[in-house]
Amino acid sequence: MKSNMFKKSSLGSGGLVIVGVLFIAIMLLANLLLRGAKFDLTADKLYTISDGTEHIVRSLKEPVNLYLFFSEKTATPIAQVRNHGIRVRELLEELVALSDGKLTLKVIDPQPFSEEEDRAQELGVTSVPVGPSGEKLYLGLAATNSTDGKESIAFLDPQSEEQLEYDVAKLIHKLSNAKKPVVGWLSTLPMQGDVDMRTGRPGQPWVVYGQVEQLYTVHNLEPSLTTIGSDVDVLVIVHPKELPPAALYAIDQFAMRGGHILAFVDPNAQADQASGDPNNPMAQFAADKSSHLEPLLASWGLEFKSDQVVADLERGLTVSMREGEPPSQHIAILGFDGGSMAKDVITTRLDSINMATAGSLKPLAGTKLKVEPLIKTSKQAGLLPVQRITMMSDPDSLRDGFKPLGELTVAARVSGNAVSAFANGPPAGVTAAPDALKASAKPLNVVVIADTDLLSDFMWVQQRSFFGQTIAQPFANNGELVWNALDNLGGSDDLISIRGRAAYSRPFDRVEALRRNADAQFRAKEQQLETQLQQTEEQLNKLQSAQPKGSEALLSPEAAQAIDHFQDEKLRIRKELRSTKAQLEQDIKSLGLRMKLYNVLLVPLLVTALGLLVALWRKRRRHAIAMLRKSGAP
Repeated sequence: MKSNMFKKSSLGSGGLVIVGVLFIAIMLLANLLLRGAKFDLTADKLYTISDGTEHIVRSLKEPVNLYLFFSEKTATPIAQVRNHGIRVRELLEELVALSDGKLTLKVIDPQPFSEEEDRAQELGVTSVPVGPSGEKLYLGLAATNSTDGKESIAFLDPQSEEQLEYDVAKLIHKLSNAKKPVVGWLSTLPMQGDVDMRTGRPGQPWVVYGQVEQLYTVHNLEPSLTTIGSDVDVLVIVHPKELPPAALYAIDQFAMRGGHILAFVDPNAQADQASGDPNNPMAQFAADKSSHLEPLLASWGLEFKSDQVVADLERGLTVSMREGEPPSQHIAILGFDGGSMAKDVITTRLDSINMATAGSLKPLAGTKLKVEPLIKTSKQAGLLPVQRITMMSDPDSLRDGFKPLGELTVAARVSGNAVSAFANGPPAGVTAAPDALKASAKPLNVVVIADTDLLSDFMWVQQRSFFGQTIAQPFANNGELVWNALDNLGGSDDLISIRGRAAYSRPFDRVEALRRNADAQFRAKEQQLETQLQQTEEQLNKLQSAQPKGSEALLSPEAAQAIDHFQDEKLRIRKELRSTKAQLEQDIKSLGLRMKLYNVLLVPLLVTALGLLVALWRKRRRHAIAMLRKSGAP
């Protein structure tokens, strides 16, 4: 008996040893065979590198050195910054693993007055002061290549974590493509500077155009163009009014070849000197100041009506139309905030865009192209005939008979495979090139904005004199919208394909919903008590003010009793108010705790319960088989 027990014990111990050895062997084998394998189960694939970024990294032709300057110890007390820094490091490590040795990464924690700190500043990485002592915190990225090129992101702001992958991919792409993008600029508006009618000399160029000239290589194009060179990376079209058929055909073929386009159309461009005589105001009012770029917009899957202007009861700005008159809301001059803009790399960091008499864009029915809104109105928006604007004498009159239609799109991105607007042949009088395309050779990449006035200086900058020089001080992000669009479209198709991600910090949505419900419930009680307290204090003040000074001892018993009652009531209400506020916070904390426990414990408990049920089922099955065998059943 003892011998059998000893054997069973030895067998059990030996089995445990075998299980342990097998476990270690399996882990080592998995680590070897599944190195780098991962499963991203997040709703928005937060931890999956996009195809565009992966292609940029794998296509590197020369080595790129990455330097992450991260003060991890300094960031430790600041959870948001520390977590963001760790995510940055993990992203860079993953890119290095994908690069086949073309990317190298060095993580540096620069100490004060060290060579590493000098190196960070040399490469363009800056610190931010944190804590009461102003300790320096670094969280920036720099990169160099073999030809002494360098790029940097001075500080990787945790508030911009949605754009992290795009920013890093753009930095790597710039180093591997050092040439300035070439911008072809086609405009029927005097953006290079109005000509002074008295002197015949050109004036100052529009601020947005001057900035583009500094950032890019700009080729000015004439409306009479017949071809667009292959050296043009981005074509900018501003107010394409009455373009000749040959120019429209050239633009179409540029788009079909995979050229990137930023187009501004407008139902009523205020800078358009349509009558040809700026000294004739009546002719200016009656003249047509619209542009539409048809039939190209239709081939790009967009519908745009050049005779309708967007008006918005919520986004309309308060302006003064004439000197000496009080300002009033103009529902066709619109101010868009961050909430109006999509989570796109072009718009996501912008806070303010101003437009005037803009048009509306929407996808054509049945289009197979992808149309993504970039800027949208509020739900209180609708459309007005252009004539209502041109003949308007009072902005308030625009509200007469106005009916909101809901959200409208005023800027959109279009992508996908398109068919030429001239698939049946070029326009009359235009000779087709031997290599003319009837469909896009590469996916279309076009951004269309239904307003040109946003480019005018008065819509977004103030001119100030500073020591004899004129300085343009922005009060809106109109210029940044244009530069972001050019920066994005001027990159490769891979870079354009990278979109902003959802935020990494995800709230408990159910907790937030319960919090709002509880907050509404208790706020109502709080407001009721606040009203009672206010009424009690008013009655108490009336009683006290009705008594002459120094006559407190002469109060009638009824008055003294009423004052005491109101004093007691005031204390009771204030106590109940404090209790209500405390109860509100306690209920919200309890809700959050319960929901977090559900999220953290529910899944493990379900898995455990499922495992126990499976084990019980197997035990019963084995018992049933054993009973069948014992009974001699086949």
